[in-house]
Amino acid sequence: MSKNKDVSGRIEWGRMLKKLSPYTIKKGLRYFKHYGPKEFWIRLHERFEPEEVPYGPWYEAYVPDEAELERQRRHRFSNAPLLSVAVPAYRTPELFLRQMIDSLLAQTYSNWELCIANGSPDDEAMKAVLAEYTVRDSRIHVQDLQENLGIAGNTNAALAMTTGEYAGILDHDDLLAPNALYEIAMALEKDPGLDAVYTDEDKVTTDLSEHFQPHLKPDFSLDLLRSNNYICHFFIVRQSVIQKVGGFRQEFDGAQDHDFIFRCVEQADRIGHVPEILYHWRTHKASTADNPASKMYAFEAGRRAIEAHLKRVGEEGTVTHTPDLGFFRVQYPVQGNPLVSIIIPNKDETESLRACIESIRKKTAYLNYEIIIVENNSTSEEIFQYYRELSKDPKIRLLRWKKEFNYSAINNYGVRHAKGEYLLFLNNDVTVITEGWLTEMLGMCQRKEVGAVGVKLLYPDNTIQHAGCVIGIGGIAGHMFVNMPANRTGYLHKASIIQDMSAVTAACMMMKKEAFEDAGGFSEELAVAFNDVDLCLKVRQTGRLIVYDPYVQLYHMESKTRGAEDSEEKVRRFQEEIEYMRSHWIDILKKGDPYYNKNLSLTKWNYSLRPLKGMQSKDNTDR
Repeated sequence: MSKNKDVSGRIEWGRMLKKLSPYTIKKGLRYFKHYGPKEFWIRLHERFEPEEVPYGPWYEAYVPDEAELERQRRHRFSNAPLLSVAVPAYRTPELFLRQMIDSLLAQTYSNWELCIANGSPDDEAMKAVLAEYTVRDSRIHVQDLQENLGIAGNTNAALAMTTGEYAGILDHDDLLAPNALYEIAMALEKDPGLDAVYTDEDKVTTDLSEHFQPHLKPDFSLDLLRSNNYICHFFIVRQSVIQKVGGFRQEFDGAQDHDFIFRCVEQADRIGHVPEILYHWRTHKASTADNPASKMYAFEAGRRAIEAHLKRVGEEGTVTHTPDLGFFRVQYPVQGNPLVSIIIPNKDETESLRACIESIRKKTAYLNYEIIIVENNSTSEEIFQYYRELSKDPKIRLLRWKKEFNYSAINNYGVRHAKGEYLLFLNNDVTVITEGWLTEMLGMCQRKEVGAVGVKLLYPDNTIQHAGCVIGIGGIAGHMFVNMPANRTGYLHKASIIQDMSAVTAACMMMKKEAFEDAGGFSEELAVAFNDVDLCLKVRQTGRLIVYDPYVQLYHMESKTRGAEDSEEKVRRFQEEIEYMRSHWIDILKKGDPYYNKNLSLTKWNYSLRPLKGMQSKDNTDR
């Protein structure tokens, strides 16, 4: 993949100045104190760099017009379940309360009920507004609680009022898009077996004048949920699941929704995702959406929620905070002492191989590994001299591949000679940065649901070469965050948190040997390109996860040893490999990568928006 040049991370000063107020200055000072000057400057760049496709105009073009909303109102469902929306309300400003209820009245799907538990019965203005709406629409139900029961207690009271087959929670000052329940009902009609459904969301200013920070989510990602409550809003669950898990728990106040979501997905057979922006999270001075630093207790509750989840599912792991508030790291200890086989193909590259081997020796705390070097038609005396030197190390074995270069065949050959339960595919032009890298990868890969683990790779200039792969980027598949400075975390910190992906590069990839064999190994029709993507997709078909772990980092001189793809023969071979991928993986290429989002660009690596029809953008090839 070619390196993009525009990576300076410029600040869009005009957009930042528009946001300045005494409150935002005070908020900025809190963040400065939390992060320190260097990290604060990096995050300021990330927050206010120019958007490839500005969200404001994009959102205006995105929302359904009145003709579409009318079409939705006329739609007849074969199964139209009652959808309950539970709202815990407490001292809600009248305007916010009216706007929240009006967002339900504007729904194009009609079979809903709104259940409001009023935790401030002494607030006469609130009672008057609620009474007005209950008279106006019989689908609106209100219960005045005797006292404020706290967020968990008020939410449980609202949930107890619900009678629908599915129920979801709406914060008392937020809004649903008019097509929210319609889109959810459509998802349930297409797949009646779904036990839970979640949607995408954005934030909106207090006065509703500006939508910003869209959260465009992947389909269900267990590891992303363990890194951050990415599901958040809007989350609707089958009533029988809610009854089974028992509602919200007060001891997790601050992260009560994260804890609730974990318990629901643990019990759900199938979890659906509607990749549409259907929930608007209002930001104001008391809102966590606007000021996460104001609720430090919530992040500790989030950490405990992840720990409780791990305990329930029988997974051993240590949960810690990351520098980014509300994002977490789970470290999985190595179980036992299994052998790891590190397989490194090599041709002639003495200095690159030497640097690679020395970095392994220096940075590896886990000692039960073997290194298999697959020699591939080298000609220099220098490399054979180095092989003789390496042959004295009992951990290293040398194999000779006598046929023409074929990355897939060479690695399959190495695997046939590997003794380990775990395979680590490693390029000869990488050097390890992270101490304890093998321990981290092995602990992650040993988890029963995991098939393979990939890592963060950097160019020598400390920009990112690989932070996971997305299917469809650039046509077939591409690396994310290419050429972004390594000290930046990217869109929603995705370059720097553990998450599930469809594929990772085999420049450094650990895989269970059993998973490799179940998938049939590397496809030897793919001699050079896409063989790792193809293998990962085959492993995914066996029901296993591919995990991106950014807490392991290596330097990578990408394709340094292969030479340019510029001869007629190489160009023809590359086209044949593209056709192989298209013919074998047409389904995911058409439907889109489940760990990405249909509203994100397929020509950019940085999670920028996909331009909509008629919009002007810097790159119109993404339509």
